[in-house]
Amino acid sequence: MDSVRLRRVLISGLLLVLAVGGGVYLYVQRPAGLPPGLAVGNGRLESIEVDVATKIAGRLSQLLPREGDFVEAGSIVGRIDVADQQAQLRAAEAQAHQARQAVNESRAGVQKSASDARLAGKTLQRSKELVARGFVSSATLDKDVTGVQGARAGLSQAQSRVAEADAAVAAAVAKAESLQVNIDDAALKAPIKGRVLYRLAEPGEVLAAGGKALTLLDLSEMYMTIYLPTEKAGQVAVGSAARILLDALPGQPIPATVSFVAAKAQFTPREVETRTEREKLMFRLKIKADAAWLTAHRDLAKAGMPGIAYVRLDAATPWPADVLIDGK
Repeated sequence: MDSVRLRRVLISGLLLVLAVGGGVYLYVQRPAGLPPGLAVGNGRLESIEVDVATKIAGRLSQLLPREGDFVEAGSIVGRIDVADQQAQLRAAEAQAHQARQAVNESRAGVQKSASDARLAGKTLQRSKELVARGFVSSATLDKDVTGVQGARAGLSQAQSRVAEADAAVAAAVAKAESLQVNIDDAALKAPIKGRVLYRLAEPGEVLAAGGKALTLLDLSEMYMTIYLPTEKAGQVAVGSAARILLDALPGQPIPATVSFVAAKAQFTPREVETRTEREKLMFRLKIKADAAWLTAHRDLAKAGMPGIAYVRLDAATPWPADVLIDGK
C-alpha cells in the first residue's frame, strides 16, 4: 500500500515538473510583442470598383470582355447600336448644307439691295440738282426720295435674312455635332485599367441612359482599412510607412503607406466620461498598397484577401522579421 502511494506521489511530482518546465519553455519561446514604434490592425484588401455605363439609351450591339479579363484604360469594350442616330446625323448635315446655300443667296440679295440703294441715292441727287434748275417738278423729287427710302429698307431686310440664314446654319451644325457626340459615345470605353469583375449586360439588351454594362476593379488602387485605438492613431500621419501581410501570401509583404486617417473617432459613446469609455475610441485608417508592387504582381494580390497591416509610428523602429522586404 505504501509503495502504491509512493508511486502516485512520484508520478504527480513528475507531471508537475513537466508542466512547470513546459510553461517556462513556452514563456521563453513566446513571440516578442510589437515594439512601441509600431501598430498593427486587421483588415481585408479592398479595391475601387468602377462601372462602365452608356451615356445614351440604345441596344447593346457588342460587349467584348468576359469576367476576369484585363482591360486597358481607354480601350473600347462595347458598342451601342446607333443606326437611328446616324440617319439623323445625315439629315442634320443635309439641313446644314441647305442653310449654307440660303446664306449665299441672302448675301447675294444684300449685294443687290446695296446696289439698288446706291442707284436710288444717285438718282435722288440728280433730281435735286434738276429741281434747283427748274427742269423737273418737285413731284419727281418726292418720288426719288421715296425710292431711296424703299431701297434702304430692302437693304436692311436683306441683311436680316443673312443673319437668319447664319443662325439656321449654326443650329443645323450644332444639331449635327450633338448627334456626332452621341455616336462617339456609343463606343463604350474602359475609364481605368483593371480587371472585369461583373458582366452586367449581354448583346441585344436595350439599356437606358446610364445603364451599366461592366464593373471593373482598379488593381492599381488597392488598400486595407484598419482601426487603431486613440493612443496609436494619434501618432500616425498621412504618408507614414506601412506594410501589408496577407494571410494567403505569408511570404509576400506588400510595401504601403497611410493614405487616410479619420478626423473623427468610430465606435464612440455619446458622452465620454471615464477612461474605460475613452479606450473604446477607434480611428479608421486606410493603408494604400504600393502601385509599383501591384503592377509587378498584378495576378497575386486580390481584393477581399484578409490580412494585417503594420504601421510605423517611429521611423527608427525596425519592421518585424515577417514583413521585411529585401532585408529592410
